[in-house]
Amino acid sequence: MEKILYLECYSGISGDMTVGALLDLGADRERLERALKSLGVDGYHLHFGRTSKCGIDAYDFDVHLEGCHEHEHHHGHDHEHEHHHGHDHDHEHDHHHGHPHEHRNLYDIYEIIGRLQEKEEVKALARRMFEIVAEAESKAHGLPVEEVHFHEVGAVDSIVDIVSTAVLLDDLGVGKVIVSPLSEGRGYVRCQHGVMPVPVPATANIAAACGLRLHLTDNEGEMVTPTGAAIAAAIGCGEELPERYTIEKIGVGAGNKDFKNANILRAMILCPEPERKDILWKLETNIDDCTGEALGYTMEKLFEAGALDVYFTPIQMKKNRPAWELSVICGEGEREALEDLIFCHTTTIGIRRYEVRRTVLERRKETVETEWGPAAVKVCSRKGRQEAYPEYESVKRLCEAGGLSFGEAYGLVRGLAENGGEKEQE
Repeated sequence: MEKILYLECYSGISGDMTVGALLDLGADRERLERALKSLGVDGYHLHFGRTSKCGIDAYDFDVHLEGCHEHEHHHGHDHEHEHHHGHDHDHEHDHHHGHPHEHRNLYDIYEIIGRLQEKEEVKALARRMFEIVAEAESKAHGLPVEEVHFHEVGAVDSIVDIVSTAVLLDDLGVGKVIVSPLSEGRGYVRCQHGVMPVPVPATANIAAACGLRLHLTDNEGEMVTPTGAAIAAAIGCGEELPERYTIEKIGVGAGNKDFKNANILRAMILCPEPERKDILWKLETNIDDCTGEALGYTMEKLFEAGALDVYFTPIQMKKNRPAWELSVICGEGEREALEDLIFCHTTTIGIRRYEVRRTVLERRKETVETEWGPAAVKVCSRKGRQEAYPEYESVKRLCEAGGLSFGEAYGLVRGLAENGGEKEQE
């Protein structure tokens, strides 16, 4: 089965934490550096190292911006919000400064990503992440998307984090990504515009638009950045973890801020266990307002769709109504399709389900030869004991072809199978 990347966001998520976790999983640093160089963006250098968070060893990745203080002094911008927690509040919007060369909008970012010497799917994922951020900022500030500007210094931070995430994720080659609920702090955080509530508007908008699950904690300050939220939204498949899996590898990315809990993003490559054949589902529903014809048709469709067993039990429901309980036994792979059939062809509005286990005899199909033609037999065995069970349709055919009673035909076929008559194993 395909491997899963699981992001455990119990201390939030940001761009640098994600990149650190993916590098710690073994994604190719050299490929990352080649990719970033191909963008032709300067004004930064990368930090790769290790650090400790509450005693846990973690990969410390950071984008060190050059000339940041010069921009702070020139524009009066407060970049504390941009860099605390190693986060990348890189979404400056002052399109009224009169210095357009120091701002990039979404389409300028797309042009930079277009220079990336990587697979097209890597570039598409990077563009999607920036699009999610730009749409959230557009809503937060009441501006058209094309008027949302990323300040030059902060944009570099986000470009590096987002492109790095896309490159490293492709390098790991996992089948899908599952993201836990995102733990977020509370209170307020300072940015260039003033003081904003946590989660900041862009992050809240991404969570709302993309269905991200937030878990609010009592930590003071921001734990989920817009870039981190956009990464989670773009790469998460929206599924829950499988019930059973093994952990192949663990990577830990560090955040810069310190909380009472370890400020880390833990990433795990998981190998789901194959579906166990001895675990099945029993589906049940009570029906008191459906015709017999509809129920019979439903049974046929359920068997055609892979149900292992389907049966009806007479029951008494409210208001003294005689009714039927429909029961279906099936595997997990067929469960959803069978539920769809039940909803489609009956009047039920709800289906119960229970996990069931079974003990199954080893079995094989054989064919024995009789004077009236071949007959199919199911041979079952357990602990050295073997039993043969002729298939109904074969017995029926022998009855009609040889003028035998059902018992005679059944006994004939069973005897041939058990006594080693002419037979062919299927």
